[in-house]
Amino acid sequence: MRYRLLLFAAALLAAAALARAESPKPGDAKPADWRPPFEVDEETLKVLEESYRAGAYGTPNLPLKTDENYAHTPRDVEPFRGTPPHKRHFLEQMEYTGPGRAIPEPAEVKTVKIGFIGPIEPTVSVATGGKSHEEALGIPMLRGCQLALEEANAKGGYLRRKIPFELVVKNDNGLWGSSGNVIIDLAYKDEVWAILGTIDGANSHIAIRVGLKIEIPMMNTGDTDPTFIETNIPWVMRCIGDDRQQCYLLADYLYRKLGYKRVAIIRASNRYGRFGVREIRDASRRMQNPIPVEMAYQLTTEDFSLQLERIKASKAEAVVHWGDADHGAKILNQMRAMGMNQPYFACDRCCSEEFVKIAGKNAEGVVCAYPWNPDRKDPKLDAFRAAYRSRFNAEPETYAAHAYDGMNMVLWAIQVAGLNRARIRDVLAYRTKPWPGVTGDIRLSACLDDIGEVYLAKYEGGRWHYYSREDLQIPRGPQRAPGDHGEAVAKD
Repeated sequence: MRYRLLLFAAALLAAAALARAESPKPGDAKPADWRPPFEVDEETLKVLEESYRAGAYGTPNLPLKTDENYAHTPRDVEPFRGTPPHKRHFLEQMEYTGPGRAIPEPAEVKTVKIGFIGPIEPTVSVATGGKSHEEALGIPMLRGCQLALEEANAKGGYLRRKIPFELVVKNDNGLWGSSGNVIIDLAYKDEVWAILGTIDGANSHIAIRVGLKIEIPMMNTGDTDPTFIETNIPWVMRCIGDDRQQCYLLADYLYRKLGYKRVAIIRASNRYGRFGVREIRDASRRMQNPIPVEMAYQLTTEDFSLQLERIKASKAEAVVHWGDADHGAKILNQMRAMGMNQPYFACDRCCSEEFVKIAGKNAEGVVCAYPWNPDRKDPKLDAFRAAYRSRFNAEPETYAAHAYDGMNMVLWAIQVAGLNRARIRDVLAYRTKPWPGVTGDIRLSACLDDIGEVYLAKYEGGRWHYYSREDLQIPRGPQRAPGDHGEAVAKD
C-alpha cells in the first residue's frame, strides 16, 4: 500500500513538473498586437514588455525613479536639518504590486471612456465655504480635456480598435463623500480607463484614496496642494507645478534677492489658502525671517480692514496673499485705500484677467508665483492656442493648458499600453523622458509629481510678464549634493 502511495505521489510530482515546463512563462502570453500602433522609443517598449512579463504575480523588472532631494527643497529650508533623519520620504518611486497587469483587454468595447471630475456647476457646501467658487477654473479645465480628446479622435481614436475616445464628465460639487461616490461611478458604472481631475484639495484627497482601492490611473492637472502627491498612492500623478515649488521660488525672491526681513501673509481660510502658504511660512522661519503676522479671512468676507489693520501694525515690508483672484484684488484695493504701499505678492490664481479688472491701476507691479510660462515661444503652444480659440471662442489659460497636457499624457499611455489600467499606469509611472507639453517639459519626480521649472509673473505696462529664476537672477538656496545627508553644499 505504501509502495502504491509513493508511486502515486511520484506521478503527481512528474505531472506537475511537466505542466510547469509546458505552461507559458510570465510574458510569453503577450497578444500578437502588444506593440503600440505607432513608433515609440526603446525605453517605452522596454517598460511595456516588462509590464506584460510581470503578469499577475510579479512586478516589472524596471529601475524605480529615485531622487536625491524631495521637491528641490533648499538645504537651509529642510525641517530638522541639523539632525540626519532615520528615513527620507518621497525619494523612491512606489511600485504597484497587484495582479492587474494580467487582466485581458475586453472583447467588446464601443468607445474608450476616460473620466473627468471638476467644478463645472455651482453648488453649496461646507467644504467650499458656502457657495462654490471654482467653476471659473473647472470649465477651462474641462475644455482643455475636450480639445485633446477631439484631436485624438480626429486622428483615428483608439488606434488598436479604430474606435473613438469618449469623455465621461462629472461635476465636483464640493462634498467630500460625494467626490468618492463619483470616482466609484466612473470606475464601475461608466467603466472608464483613467480619470482626470480635480481642483479642490480636500475633494482631491478623498478621490485619490478611493482610486487607490479601485486601482485606476488618476491624472491631476489643477490641484496645487503640496500634500496631494505625498499620499504615496502609486496610481496618482500630477502635471502641474505645486504650491511648494512656487513658494520656494517666491521665498528666494523675497529674502535672497530683495532682502526683505518682515513679510506678512493674508490668506483664505479654506484648504487652498491654509496649505498654500505652509511652505513659504516654514521657509521664512528657517531662513531666519519669521512671518510676523498671518491673517485668514472667510470666503464670504468683503471688508478686510480687521486683517489689514493688524498687518499694518506689524510693520510688514511686503504682503503675500493666497486665495482666489477676486479676494486678492479687493484686499489690494483696500490696502492702497488705507495708505499701505507695501509690495504685493500673490499665488497663481491671482495671475488672471479677473484680478486685473477688479484691481485696476493697483495691479501695476503685483508679482504672482506661476507654474509655467505662457509667453514661451513654442509651435505646440501656438497650435494649442489657435485650436482652443477656434473651438471655444476664448483664450486658453493655465487650467485649460495643463488639462490639455494631462489628457494627452493619458491618451498616449492608453494608445501605448492598450486597455489595461495597470499597464496604462506603468507606461506613465516608469517614463523618464520629460513629456513635451504645451506648458513646457513635464518631468515627473519619483513620487510622480511635476518638478519642472516654475515662474514669477509681474503685471507691468498693462499685461502679465513671466520670468524664470535665471531671468531675475534669483539666488538659489544651498542644495543637497548626491549622497549627502549632512551639512549643506552650496550650489551656484
